[in-house]
Amino acid sequence: MPHTEMAFPDADTIRVWKTGSLEPDINTYAAVVGSDFHNGTIDVDVCGRLLPDAPDYARGFIGLAFRAADDGREFESFYIRPTNGKRCDDPIRKVHGCQYFSFPGYTFSYFREFGITGYENRVDTIALNEWSHIRAVISDDAGEFFVDGIKVLEVRGFKHGPRARGNVGLYVDIGTDGFFRNLDIRYAD
Repeated sequence: MPHTEMAFPDADTIRVWKTGSLEPDINTYAAVVGSDFHNGTIDVDVCGRLLPDAPDYARGFIGLAFRAADDGREFESFYIRPTNGKRCDDPIRKVHGCQYFSFPGYTFSYFREFGITGYENRVDTIALNEWSHIRAVISDDAGEFFVDGIKVLEVRGFKHGPRARGNVGLYVDIGTDGFFRNLDIRYAD
């Protein structure tokens, strides 16, 4: 999918942002209530930009939550970091273009603390203020994640197990002004 510069969102664009907290990896997503997702495919176009008061470590974190409990206490997530994409020259940041995490126990902070890197990868097509397409293909305890048509991550052994199910959510984290459009959820069961 070609990238386009971010313009003011239209009526079909959903805006999600996080304010009032600098704690990472918390349940900051807009739930698609009643989506009751277990297996299938989730497609969405995303555009992350930084809020004016974003801290210097903000990366435009934007993506999906899936199999989210109604109370928000558990979910799986995949997101991209647009500042670590095609305009990033730092080789260390570059390999952290996307990430899977599982709330509450297996968060970004947990993976960093224990040096676990198998849930991240580079994504060369992303940038702040540009649209990207995310596709999640979920089957029991495994997922394949695509950005702009390129497979960027594969996860085996989702932390909430193969039977978890719940809402789909539009996820953002610290400092992100997130825009979402063309959400398409296809259920396989």
